[in-house]
Amino acid sequence: MSSRSARCSNAEEGRAHDTADNGTLGTTDGRERSTVGLWSRRVELVLDHVSPIGRAVVAAAVGCWTLGLLLHVTELNVIALTLTVMLVLAVLYVLGRANYVVTLDLQAHRVEAGARVVGRIKVANPSGRPILPSRVELTVGRATAQLLVPRLIPEGTHEELFAVPTTRRAVLVIGPVRSMRDDPLSLVRRQVTWATKQDLFVHPRTVRLDGASSGFLRDLEDTPSADLSSSDIAVHTLREYTPGDDRRHVHWRTTARTGTLMVRQFEETRRSHVVVALDNLSAQYESAEEFELAVSVAASIAVQTRREEKELTAFTVDDRQRTRTHRQLMDDFTVVDQLRDRFPFHVLGRKAADLAPGASAVLMVTGPRTTASELNTAAGQLPAGAMAVAIRCEEGADVRRSAIGRLDVVTVDSLDALPRALRALREVGR
Repeated sequence: MSSRSARCSNAEEGRAHDTADNGTLGTTDGRERSTVGLWSRRVELVLDHVSPIGRAVVAAAVGCWTLGLLLHVTELNVIALTLTVMLVLAVLYVLGRANYVVTLDLQAHRVEAGARVVGRIKVANPSGRPILPSRVELTVGRATAQLLVPRLIPEGTHEELFAVPTTRRAVLVIGPVRSMRDDPLSLVRRQVTWATKQDLFVHPRTVRLDGASSGFLRDLEDTPSADLSSSDIAVHTLREYTPGDDRRHVHWRTTARTGTLMVRQFEETRRSHVVVALDNLSAQYESAEEFELAVSVAASIAVQTRREEKELTAFTVDDRQRTRTHRQLMDDFTVVDQLRDRFPFHVLGRKAADLAPGASAVLMVTGPRTTASELNTAAGQLPAGAMAVAIRCEEGADVRRSAIGRLDVVTVDSLDALPRALRALREVGR
């Protein structure tokens, strides 16, 4: 029993020593990995501040030092020393932290395409010591602008104005603002981010539809439907009085003539509900300019509908625009993009019937590649009784009107031609 206990004790001590050794080795390995990781991060941080020219100088200095010391070539050692001194001076030049306070202001965050946006960058030195000259980089979309900041005295400020061109609808990212300090030879560069980015919404260009150009929308207001009602605006016929009818609707002249109490029977009128369906299938357009024209046409009609306080539903093949406020509506039109997937065009008509079954007018905006057969099929999917209009956007085409069944088709070549095309629709409707 004692020998067995001794053997067990020895075995346990061996396992304990093995465990202790393994723990020591594991701790040592962990420390080594941590040290290696720390130095690798430091090396990466240093290399991030070294420009491509600086890296070439570092490689040349290391090569010259290696060959000069191994081969005992004095000239190589002199070159290596010169390059090393250049690098040390470059590092000393960019040392120190520039305590800037940078403010980025935009004149507006939402503009229409073609408008000019002015911004301002204000750089202040809140510290009690002067700050050496530096460069400030401002990112505008995919471009980068560089601004020179002179030497700033304590509590000094410097302002720079800049302009952002807005030729096409887009969401431009303005910023961030970064300060750049580098040595005269551009061997080492230090970059610090000061101001965060801001979004600039460049809305599609729209045209105002006033007077006769939007009259077809006004004509839809209070149009009678096929549903009968006991009280409304449009009188449909007369019928005999039944208990519960409003006595104010009694037609006394007919009652006196017939001897039977007669009341007016009305047709229900409905409030205008306009649907703007934008075709964003890339296969329907010849060029990007035609698609931009289609977006502007759809946005113009949607804005006019909201201006006249009519119910609005606006959508594309794959999305639906918010219509609660003008800002939301235009922001959603700003981010509309073309679909590369192939969908049948008649999905626009089916979507209109699903989203607005009681619509009084549906305007489908599309491109020149949409065939008459596709337009006719889409018109067959629209809500019954709704006024159906297709607007084709085609560069270089004459403004014209045609009809495909119950669908009115107008062709426009520019946004300025839209009011005239809609005016022609109203004249035909009369």
